[in-house]
Amino acid sequence: MIKRVKVAVVGVGNNTSALVQGLALYSDSGSLVGIRRPVIDGLGVGDIDVVAAFATSPEKIGRDLTEAIFLPPNNFPRLNCDLPSAGVPVTKGLVDATGVDRVAAALAGAEVLLYSAPSGRPETARAYAEAARTAGVAFINTTADPISRDPRVMSRFEAAGLPLLGDDLASQFGTSVVHNALLRLLRERGLTLVSSYQVNLGGTEDFRNLVENPNTKKQSKLNALPDAGKIEVAPLGYLPHLRSQKVAHLNIEAQGWGETTLSLDVKLTVHDPSGAAGVNIDLIRLAASALRNGHGGFCAEAMSLLKSPPGTAT
Repeated sequence: MIKRVKVAVVGVGNNTSALVQGLALYSDSGSLVGIRRPVIDGLGVGDIDVVAAFATSPEKIGRDLTEAIFLPPNNFPRLNCDLPSAGVPVTKGLVDATGVDRVAAALAGAEVLLYSAPSGRPETARAYAEAARTAGVAFINTTADPISRDPRVMSRFEAAGLPLLGDDLASQFGTSVVHNALLRLLRERGLTLVSSYQVNLGGTEDFRNLVENPNTKKQSKLNALPDAGKIEVAPLGYLPHLRSQKVAHLNIEAQGWGETTLSLDVKLTVHDPSGAAGVNIDLIRLAASALRNGHGGFCAEAMSLLKSPPGTAT
């Protein structure tokens, strides 16, 4: 029998809610709906246990994880699954480098630390990465903060033989993935890009935070797109009534044969946390597999799952 993956999560927001509920749903039902890779190196979608969780919200600290994921401001819907108590109390997280040793000690027994806190807090992200390295745990950075793109951090993980995957999720079917595919299709068909833009609106706390701290996210989105010099990424818009849904608008202006014009407008509506969970489930298994096989540093298989892997701009 394959050894189950023990995962710790940082951030008990919508993305963690989608992941925890999804793990229960797929374990109970055996469904493969929305699953990109049912098995990775022998690890199925249901072969994951969340063994620790960290948050800074006073309302969530001390609560069982399966209770905390439904507390405001979380607004991801309840999935159709039984969700018994996880027996995992939410632990007080970090706000700076103070407490790294405490978190490292709390990671005993975990193999993977999934960093799913809001973007725009690079010092905190680095502190958690250091806690993971100290504990001998693989680290996944789902945010736009530059962690895997920091050569100093990556070299320390490589020297320790620990996987470091990041930065910033390329959502399962999000704006960047769709935009990239359309731009590639344009080039494959011989058309010339004139200009393009994307606008993203959402109602989660991550969107609210990114409106206040947009810099790293904008660069990360541009990293995920070809011909970035001709593309505008509008500032993110926070609309609370959208709740966990994201609404994206894409426009592409191009020229074809004879310099005739082409204009394309696309609207995408998707539950943003679901798109994150659909990628995190693969990143967790890739990180665990790399750790068990003694492969430190970045895992090339994770490249397509991220907007800003090592070597892209910060």
